[in-house]
Amino acid sequence: MEELYEVIESAFPSPVAHPHPAVTTPAGDDFPDIACDPAGPLVAEVIRTSSDPYVGRLSLVRVFSGTLRPEEVVHVSGHLATFLGHELEGHPEHDDDERVGPISSPLVDALRPREFAIAGEIVTVAKLSKAETSDTLSSKDKPALVEPWVLPEPLLPVAIHAKSKADEDKLASALQRLVAEDVTMRMEHNAETHQVVLWAMGQAHIEELLGRLHERYGVQVEAEPFRTALRETFIKKVTVKGRHVKQSGGHGQYAVCDLEIEPLPRGGGFEFVDKVVGGAVPRNFIPSVEKGARAQLEKGVLAGYPLVDVRVTLFDGKAHSVDSSDMAFQTAAQLALKEAANESTVALLEPIDSVDITVSDDYVGAVMSDLRGRRGQVLGTEPAPTEGWTIVHAEVPQTELSRYPIDLRSVSHGTGSFSRAMLRYDYMPADKAKEFAKAAKD
Repeated sequence: MEELYEVIESAFPSPVAHPHPAVTTPAGDDFPDIACDPAGPLVAEVIRTSSDPYVGRLSLVRVFSGTLRPEEVVHVSGHLATFLGHELEGHPEHDDDERVGPISSPLVDALRPREFAIAGEIVTVAKLSKAETSDTLSSKDKPALVEPWVLPEPLLPVAIHAKSKADEDKLASALQRLVAEDVTMRMEHNAETHQVVLWAMGQAHIEELLGRLHERYGVQVEAEPFRTALRETFIKKVTVKGRHVKQSGGHGQYAVCDLEIEPLPRGGGFEFVDKVVGGAVPRNFIPSVEKGARAQLEKGVLAGYPLVDVRVTLFDGKAHSVDSSDMAFQTAAQLALKEAANESTVALLEPIDSVDITVSDDYVGAVMSDLRGRRGQVLGTEPAPTEGWTIVHAEVPQTELSRYPIDLRSVSHGTGSFSRAMLRYDYMPADKAKEFAKAAKD
């Protein structure tokens, strides 16, 4: 029994003995040292958010200092992105004042009402509409910001769509609740692939999230293949004529533009050059050609991905005194770009990630072999801070990483973890590009 007491004492220290997290003001200035003292300044943290079908929104709050009382107006500081280094959808940066709702002690599946909560306690607070998980509650006249737990980055994506129209109507609000409840997931509305993507910690986490959407919020969703945001670019200089001529009685449409299209270095963006001489294209229509070209760049010309790093030069064309118009020249420019695009003139660019894998020394060889099978380039290795572990540095195409959290767990027998960061866009091999182009057309 004595051994059990020692374990309890070391594993579950008294709130008085437990170290406190770093505390500053929301502006980043120093905040006086806090202690587990009910008479001290109020400093508390929302450690979990959930919803109850009868009570509504519930916040699990840990009080580090001071006393929290119902009906008291407190300051809510939410700056999770500051500590993560990037914006997290569903957790915007904010500073608000809010009135504290009813306070309860959670006991199994019951809530016991409380008149107040003091330093060292964990309680449930109802109806905190402005406080998200990891936000700090403090006094209005003495705002504080507690450094939140920085959890591992969710790295396993699943793209979802509503199963029916009725589900689609409820999906947005259900996802907002899901994000508020679980900071270990990330939601992304990808404007390029037009997908809603949930990033999770693993397959079991994905199943739990989808199950929660169905059972708690009554929304059924279906998973779909996750798509990577690719790019298109020209790989050789092409001269092409864009011709848009229509006569259907009355006012027609007439525009001809001769374009020279050539690639720019990676990161070169888009350049439009006007080399028209002799008024072949009236000056007022030259901006129309550029506008049409830019519009087509966004749509892509081969597989429907945005076109980048290209220079378009307008050097000749024709106009009609009556039938030419702004829209006709925009259309002619778009037709010219599409006419110039084929598998010999346009290539796909794929995003490349910098990947750092930490793995037990026993599985370094297996991990490196797996990376090469993913078209990855191993840059080197170094000993990890923990003895018996190694960090493998590599560059891997994003298209090969969508299931990597699951595959790494298998290859490393559960010992591996990794981080990733977007590095650059690079050419996709021709055989792979054909697969993606065919899939886009289908």
